[in-house]
Amino acid sequence: MVTAHPLPEGFTEIEVFAIGTALLVEALLGFCLNGLTILSFRKIKELRTPSNLLVLSIALADCGICINAFIAAFSSFLRYWPYGSDGCQIHGFHGFLTALASIGSSAAVAWDRYHHYCTRSRLQWSTAVSMMVFAWLFAAFWAVMPLVGWGEYDYEPLRTCCTLDYSKGDRNYVTFLFALSTFNFMIPGFIMMTAYQSIHQKFRKTGNFKFNTGLPLKTLVICWGPYCLLCSYAAVENVMFIPAKYRMIPALIAKTVPTVDAFVYALGNENYRGGIWQFLTGQKIEKAEVDNKTK
Repeated sequence: MVTAHPLPEGFTEIEVFAIGTALLVEALLGFCLNGLTILSFRKIKELRTPSNLLVLSIALADCGICINAFIAAFSSFLRYWPYGSDGCQIHGFHGFLTALASIGSSAAVAWDRYHHYCTRSRLQWSTAVSMMVFAWLFAAFWAVMPLVGWGEYDYEPLRTCCTLDYSKGDRNYVTFLFALSTFNFMIPGFIMMTAYQSIHQKFRKTGNFKFNTGLPLKTLVICWGPYCLLCSYAAVENVMFIPAKYRMIPALIAKTVPTVDAFVYALGNENYRGGIWQFLTGQKIEKAEVDNKTK
């Protein structure tokens, strides 16, 4: 007979089940949408452009976030973390790697769009590959830091998944968080803000608004902002007075990124959407040249 594990402290049975279900739904939906983006890029020749390589990078990172959420959902239904302390470190590293790669790749797309619309320069394959590799290596650098002592990975409040430990708020945490947030949230956010503002001004002059220039930055702020705010607050005050179930909310919001990104960068892109339609139905897309511009 299987013995049920006790509920995590601060959570009711329905809350644990609800969090596990939310993680599972987010993971399934995000993985399917981004998997479709990846497969379409691989199968449809017209989609294989340097600009769309950066969209592919976002989709790969977001699939990684979904896999991370799958593991967290499974553990939530078990009511405990079954993979030990080493598994917790790997899970924390994997979650940070894919999240930071997704943010970095989104900033790269913004940079490419700025040059496409404002300087009329085309992205070359060598540049696109270099930007994608840099985004992933840069993310790996920051994700590995807690494994070597700068910052620390530990259990989230539900204790069924792992992330950056913000419970201590010591000097080690504060210095790591300041550097992490500067290079992986504020700078990418600044790149996206300035790039899309310039594009918006260009569109306003021509009167032809080809896509919603505010949506990518709003996605970054709304999806990642609550988690960044929680971690930043932990640097100046003890956040443990906040009930554990409420401290799980920013993580659940962040896990919506894969789904939102799929609509912003792939399904929200008229041409990429045409490539996906061709992949699913076999019907040829009419426009041969496909870029990564959101409609």
